[in-house]
Amino acid sequence: MSEVTTGGLKYMLKMLIRDKAGLLGLIIVSLFLGWSFVEGMLEIIAAHLRKPSLGWVLLPYDPLKINLALSLKPPSLAHIMGTNLEGQDIFSRILYAMPWDAFIAVVVVFSAIIIGALLGIFAGWAGGWVDELLMRITDAFLTLPALILVIAISVLLGPTYQNTIFGLIAVWWPTYARFYRAQVLRLKGMDFVQATRLSRVSRFKFYYKYLFLNSIDPIIAYAALDFGNVILTYATLAFLGIGKPVGYPELGAMASDGLSALPSGWWWPVFPGLTILVIVVGFVLLGDRLQDIIAGRVTY
Repeated sequence: MSEVTTGGLKYMLKMLIRDKAGLLGLIIVSLFLGWSFVEGMLEIIAAHLRKPSLGWVLLPYDPLKINLALSLKPPSLAHIMGTNLEGQDIFSRILYAMPWDAFIAVVVVFSAIIIGALLGIFAGWAGGWVDELLMRITDAFLTLPALILVIAISVLLGPTYQNTIFGLIAVWWPTYARFYRAQVLRLKGMDFVQATRLSRVSRFKFYYKYLFLNSIDPIIAYAALDFGNVILTYATLAFLGIGKPVGYPELGAMASDGLSALPSGWWWPVFPGLTILVIVVGFVLLGDRLQDIIAGRVTY
């Protein structure tokens, strides 16, 4: 087994900390996911207890309160990212919106991994007409532009936040299926896999422990990159008015709404857009360095 497989996450973390780009990506991603988890839990508790104020207890201002007296105030010490047309604090709205983007990224990527693993491992191990059929279906999805297909699904089912998640999951699994199939084809000829196959190990344990887990290393690196891709795609959809959570701010939608204030109110669309950029770059840096570490291209 490779050093990464035996060292696991501890080894990856040690290598990332020693690399400047990897460390920067790790910091950005950790801050984004950490904040999204804390703020997301507060929003869930607030909704459950019907006390909306709990949702913004950690924020500088109420992100939903309209105050026309503060309309389009430029960045200042009081409002470091300025205010929008309704006088709402943009910084507070960005922090309030992050859990929605984080949630959709986590759900879509992990769902795609599970679906892709089930189909890819089954196709690679079964071979023959089963492999051919599943891969042709996979190729059919891969040939269609993901963004256009998600828009079509969202329009068909309704452009809601939940339907956008379903649409993204529907188009996101094929790449993972291809990854897992390739890994299984590589593993099929290895002695330890053949020996395990002839033993009395259960079928579930065989597929999970010896095929799924032994294929996971390159998937981890790709998934880290893919989080950024999902966030960027969802932000684009929200920018177009598709999938925005009702009654809540969203980064892509905020950037879209702020276009009407250009050029005088430049801060309204710019800061949400920069937030999306920083988050996506963080995932790209993390995923890129993980790929190098797993491939053995980074050594210290």
